[in-house]
Amino acid sequence: MAGGELLSDTDRIFAARLLEVPALQATVAAAKRLARLLRRKADDRLEEALDEAAASPLASFVAELRKDIAAVRAALELPWTTSPVEGQINRLKMIKRTMYGRAGFELLRARVLCAS
Repeated sequence: MAGGELLSDTDRIFAARLLEVPALQATVAAAKRLARLLRRKADDRLEEALDEAAASPLASFVAELRKDIAAVRAALELPWTTSPVEGQINRLKMIKRTMYGRAGFELLRARVLCAS
């Protein structure tokens, strides 16, 4: 999936040999198309990209995406993000881990509220 310029010469040769397999080449192409679409770097149609990926070994992944297609569409179309919330969750987990499981909820609460 990485660009050829990021690989060493040995890895570049190895990747080129792997991509000689047509099924693998199609799978990588479908995965790259989905990645561009999901990262909003392409204006491809979601259904077309999913259909292409469904014809590859990524079929089970596509089936899981299609189970909640409304959420996938909303993620692509709406401007909102959960990044700030994820950051706070990560911060809370880090504080909890530093206590090594020896303290109860009250100390965790105090550390979270008083931490700056």
